[in-house]
Order: sequence, then structure tokens, then C-alpha cells
Amino acid sequence: MLFPYIYVPHQMEKMQAFIDFIFYEVWCRAPIGLVFHPDLFDGDPDLKEVMSEFGFSARAAKRGRAFYKDVKAIYDLFAPLSPQEIDQFKQWFQGNNDLEKVCANDPVVQLARYADIAVAHEALGDQLATFFKGLYSPSLLGLAALRAKIGDIDNHYQTFLQTNKARECPFCGIGDIKGEHHSKREAYDHYLPKALYPFNSINFRNLAPACHECNSTYKLSKDPAHNQAGRRKAFNPYAVASHSVQLQVTLQHADIGKLTPADINLQFGPAALTEELDTWKDVYGIEERYKAKLCGENDGKYWLMQVLDEWKEDGRDPADFLRALARHAQKRPYAECNFLKKPFLDACQQIGVL
Repeated sequence: MLFPYIYVPHQMEKMQAFIDFIFYEVWCRAPIGLVFHPDLFDGDPDLKEVMSEFGFSARAAKRGRAFYKDVKAIYDLFAPLSPQEIDQFKQWFQGNNDLEKVCANDPVVQLARYADIAVAHEALGDQLATFFKGLYSPSLLGLAALRAKIGDIDNHYQTFLQTNKARECPFCGIGDIKGEHHSKREAYDHYLPKALYPFNSINFRNLAPACHECNSTYKLSKDPAHNQAGRRKAFNPYAVASHSVQLQVTLQHADIGKLTPADINLQFGPAALTEELDTWKDVYGIEERYKAKLCGENDGKYWLMQVLDEWKEDGRDPADFLRALARHAQKRPYAECNFLKKPFLDACQQIGVL
């Protein structure tokens, strides 16, 4: 990830607060043996109002009734759990929602995927999947009874844009994020995929706008927290501390007209972020996408032609262009892909093309 987003508090966080209450104050207390009823939600009057509407109102939408039934079904499946099993679920719930520690691969954090839960609790794992995979959906979040309590996701996006001014996708730097002048919004990516992980599908620290290529073409349900070798570090989309990705380009030959991805070597730094960088490259197909851009007629090859046509043929020194580009890249690294353009043209100069 090239740069982190700034987290923006919003009314929609209340939906995660509802889930926190349902989990800790209702499901985890199911072994006490109380009959499932809206009175179990007395500790959160707004949530109780929603549950009463969904469970008992003749006007309740089908999706609202399904939400109520799912919460009850999970309550019933939690009822026979032992105290030790309840404690395990609490650790999983807390771990899946602590994105800062998950991304740092803190060994104290216990992550749970549906596959992990199914080992000992197959039916419960299936019911949790039904509930949490459907939690982030317009058919639910758009219901009037719920929207009145938690607000609207389109408003969240507009509020998000007011703080996060960059319109370049931070996950790749080569795609754009729809801004305030668009009538549509960008999709929110579930960083820990909702297809794999329960408990955090409406946690906005796990939801980050991403360009279409990042979200729907490359990442899909890839898991930033795991690979075949096990747990791994990943960039935190909402890290408080910023970082700077270093990129060096090396070309195998000077015939730019015949440049292919195989002729390009990319080196990323700094070394202190090697594991995070490796995860980022794997999840978002970064090397493939950057090399393709550098080989593109309207990208890398065009950048070179700009220097040769507009500077060299006019008798100007390409080194002056590179110095100006260095200043622009320092001030605005992601405008016009300066973060990629500069190391590419530096590589062209080193190999004698400029």
C-alpha cells in the first residue's frame, strides 16, 4: 500500500456497535438459558427498537425478519457452549476486529476464519457465515428502521472524501478513486475478506474504498493476513504512522520499443517493510500491473517520448526534465504516476536511452 487512509468517525460505526452488543451481551450469554426475546437487548434501546421492529412488526421487511431470525438461530447455537468455548469465541471476535494488530501479525491476536470455526462447530460456523456475509448489503443497511439509527453509507463516503483528499487509489497508485464530483461512489473493499472471516464485515476499519481493478480484478478474496506458509504482516489501510515505498526500476536493454515485462526488474523498499511489501505485491498483483504500465504505449513509452520529443529535439538537456520531475515527484508523488514515472525514466537514463 502506497499510503494509508485517515480513519473517519461516522454514525455508521453504530452498526458495528450493534454487532458488538449482540455478540457479547446476547450470544455469549446464551448459555444462561434465557428465552430469546427483544428484552435481551434492553442494554441498547436503539438496537432493541430495531429488533422489535424486525421481529414483531407486521410491516417488517423480509430482509429485516431474516436478520432477526439469524440472530436468534446463532443465539440457540451458542446456548450449549461451555465457558471455555465462549472464551474462545470472544478471543476470535476481538482478534478479527483488531485490524492494527492483525496487520502487524501480533502473535497475541487470535484470528478465526470460517474454516477454523467449522473444525469444532460446523453448524455454528455455517450460521455465522450466513449472517456475516449478508450483513454488509444494501438490502439490510437500507432498511428504514436500521438506517434511522446508523445513517447512510453514501453519506459515509462523502464524509470520508472530505478528509481523504487524494483521488489516487492507495492500494496501487495507478487507478483513481471516485470523488465528490461523481454521482457514484467507489466500492468498499473488505480488507480481511468477508468470504473468509466472520465478525468484521461491517467494521469500517476493515472497509476501505479501492479502485475497481484493485477490488474486483486483483484482490477479490485474497487474504492479506495469511498465505500458504501461515500468518503474515500486511499494510494497515488506516495506519496512524505513514510510510514511504521506495521503487527502483532496472531495464535489461535500451530498445524501449520492444520492451516487455520480462525486460523490467522492480525493487521495492525499504527493507524494514519487506514482509508488508511482499504481501501487498501478492494481494494486488503490483509487479504485473506496474510492468504492464511501463510497457504501455500511452504510459511508459509515452513518458519517454515526452522527454525525447519535447526536450531533446528542442536542444534541451533531458537531465533538466529529470530534475524537474524529481521535484514534482517529491511534492506530488501520485499525480500522473510520478512515483512510477521517475524511477522508469531514471532507468532509461542509466541504460543510455536519454
